[in-house]
Amino acid sequence: MTVTNALIAAGSNATSPAGHPNVTILSALSALNHDSFAIVAKSRLFETPAFPQGAGPDFVNTAVLAETTMSPEAVLAHLHAVEAAHGRVRNKRWGPRTLDLDLIGWGDAVRPDRPTWRRWAGLSAVSAARETPQELILPHPRLAERAFVLVPLLDIAPDWTHPVTGLSVAQMAAALPQKARDEIKPLS
Repeated sequence: MTVTNALIAAGSNATSPAGHPNVTILSALSALNHDSFAIVAKSRLFETPAFPQGAGPDFVNTAVLAETTMSPEAVLAHLHAVEAAHGRVRNKRWGPRTLDLDLIGWGDAVRPDRPTWRRWAGLSAVSAARETPQELILPHPRLAERAFVLVPLLDIAPDWTHPVTGLSVAQMAAALPQKARDEIKPLS
């Protein structure tokens, strides 16, 4: 079996059955681990502004690096099952949520292919808010724009290189506006 490194971003800004958002995050990370999916590194917890701005209370975010023998689709299904167990209901895009688990990167894979990835990565913010892909897009097409993902990733995978752009997590984070990076506050 092939072992692949997966990057996962986790966030919460609403109370779940597990409790407050930081308790929810820790509970979710515990629930993610099983014999085919092992978290090998976890970032600190961070307080981050709601995305998009004004979409609800501030978030608690973290990032994890996991080793897995599962397919990306199986990992995504696993993430969704853990979200559901923590009260996640998908009724409004980018609204408050008890738990959000996103598959950010899958080794050096580009899925489903580079042209499709480039289409999704090139969407305007307005189009990205309206459209939802029907297939798994990897790496996450908005990764380079999101301080709430990149700053936590700096703790665990600063040298991970984006397979399309060739930029490392550290380079993508450094390219963000200083104001965006300063809004991400460590909780621990």
